[in-house]
Amino acid sequence: MRPTGAHPRLNRGRVLAGLLCAFALGAAVCMAAPQSEYRVKAVFLFNFAQFVEWPPETFRGPEEPFVIGILGSDPFGADLDAVVQGETVGQRRMAVERYRSVAELRNCNILYIGRNEIEHLPQILAALKGRSILTVSDADEANQSGVMIRLLNQSSHIRMQIDVGAAKRGNLTISSKLLRPAEIVNTGEG
Repeated sequence: MRPTGAHPRLNRGRVLAGLLCAFALGAAVCMAAPQSEYRVKAVFLFNFAQFVEWPPETFRGPEEPFVIGILGSDPFGADLDAVVQGETVGQRRMAVERYRSVAELRNCNILYIGRNEIEHLPQILAALKGRSILTVSDADEANQSGVMIRLLNQSSHIRMQIDVGAAKRGNLTISSKLLRPAEIVNTGEG
C-alpha cells in the first residue's frame, strides 16, 4: 500500500529530473547499486526520445506510437515498460517492443541492440540503412562503429558516446543538451 499523498510518477519524475540535471551539467550518472544499472539505462532511453528529433516522414500517421525496441536479449525486464508507461513524445504515446531479429522491426524509433547481438552489428546496421532509427548499445566491445549512442560503464558511472556521423546518416538531429555531456565521435558524413 502506498503512503497517503504518494504518487507513482513522483519517483520516476525525480529520477528523470536528476538525469536531466546530469545531462545539463555534463556529469556522468553514478549508479547507486549494480541492480539499478538497467533502470537508469531505461531512463536514458526515455530521455533520448526527448532530445532527438526525427524527420516528420518517420511516422505514417498521428496515431502511430513512438516505439523503443529491444533487439536480442532484454536486460531491462519490466523497468523500461514502467518508465514509458503513460508517457508521450509530443502527442504520440510511447510503447516498448521486443524483437528476436532485425527482420521483425516495423515502426521502431529507438533500437537498443542487446549485447548478444553485437557480433551481428554490421548486418543489423546494413538492414537499418536509410531508416531514421536511433541505435543504442551498451556492449563492452570496442568497435561498434555506426551505433549512434553507446552507454559506457566506467567506474560505476554511465557515460555516453555519441556518433554524430551515424546520427546524421539516419536523418536524426541530436540536441546540444544531449551532446554537451557526451564524448563525441564522428564516423564521417558518407
